[in-house]
Parts: sequence; structure tokens; C-alpha cells
Amino acid sequence: MARLDFEIPDEVAFPCLRLAREAMAAGGTAPAVLNAANEVAVEAFLDGRLSFTGIADLVARVQDAEPLGSVCDLEAVLEADGRARRAAIALLAGH
Repeated sequence: MARLDFEIPDEVAFPCLRLAREAMAAGGTAPAVLNAANEVAVEAFLDGRLSFTGIADLVARVQDAEPLGSVCDLEAVLEADGRARRAAIALLAGH
């Protein structure tokens, strides 16, 4: 391999990349919310309950709905994770 070419990622084609960047920029509990919602969404996709493109939609809806907090300890991260998982499951049930 003589060379590697890198291009700017297409955030329209890969919306979860944009969501991850937004969570990193927001900081606090945002990455935990993103991760929890993504895990629920991917599990639903693998179980045939959600389309592939529905993954990003569900993650975005959870990110928009969940309040973000600061991370002062592990408990705050675990609480945000639990809230995000419950929100994603509720959205799937109404989906």
C-alpha cells in the first residue's frame, strides 16, 4: 500500500457520527445518553424491531428528550444511562 487517502466523513450518510460528535461537544452525561440509546437501538435492529436507518432516529430522539447533567461521579453516569435506556425502550414501544 503506497498511500492512504482520507476524506471528510459524510454526516448525512452516517448520521450517528454527527450525533456522537454532538455528544462529545456537549460533554457531561451526553456521551452516556448516546451510548445507552444506541445500544437499545442496535439491539432492536438486530431483533428486527427497528430498521437500520431507525437507529440514528431513535438515538437523536433520546438525545433531544433527555436532560443533560454534569458528571460528578459514576452514579451520575449510571443514572443518565438508565434514563436513556428507559426513554429508548418507551419510544420503541410507541414506534
